[in-house]
Amino acid sequence: MPFTVGFDLDMTLIDPRPGMAAVMYEVGARTGYDLDGDHFASNLGPPLDMTYREMGVPEEEIPDLVTLFRALYPDVVIPATVALPGAAAALQCVRELGGRTMVVTGKYRKNAALHLEALGWEVDHLYGELWSTGKAESLKLHEAVIYVGDHVGDMRGAAAADALGVGVVTGPCSRAELEEAGAAVVLDDLREFPDWLRTSSGVIS
Repeated sequence: MPFTVGFDLDMTLIDPRPGMAAVMYEVGARTGYDLDGDHFASNLGPPLDMTYREMGVPEEEIPDLVTLFRALYPDVVIPATVALPGAAAALQCVRELGGRTMVVTGKYRKNAALHLEALGWEVDHLYGELWSTGKAESLKLHEAVIYVGDHVGDMRGAAAADALGVGVVTGPCSRAELEEAGAAVVLDDLREFPDWLRTSSGVIS
């Protein structure tokens, strides 16, 4: 029976930090808000509305800033984004072993799809605008047995979906933080994922 492996996107499969910082600074310049793009890019994971709230943007202004960010995104972030080491091989390994792949991300789905297209990656399912335990419903829908991510929110989402949480320390969270949040295993990056998956037949059988 085919198995499904879910992946987060930002700082798990891709590194969009330069573009993310640039877009956030541009939003600030256009709206007059003091938005710290470098801090934002170094702490990717939470949804945009939460980020704006933490930066002091009034609640009634947040939807307009989210819309502006998403509109600027394709021309700024997509061209500046690179695949993280081992990402393509990790996706390919799942397929070679007879599995299906899905991406579940907090990112706006349309922009997430642009990233996959730009990198030439095909996945079986893509879900956007989901964060932490909110990712569980989509993971459960496709009976994902593994969810791979770089953030404590990803590990909480995996646990809520009864999936095995696999952490990577390519994002803002440490090995200890990922383990504390429920990661069953923590890898340095996705280059270690194929060997781990091939020797974890009990998980995917």
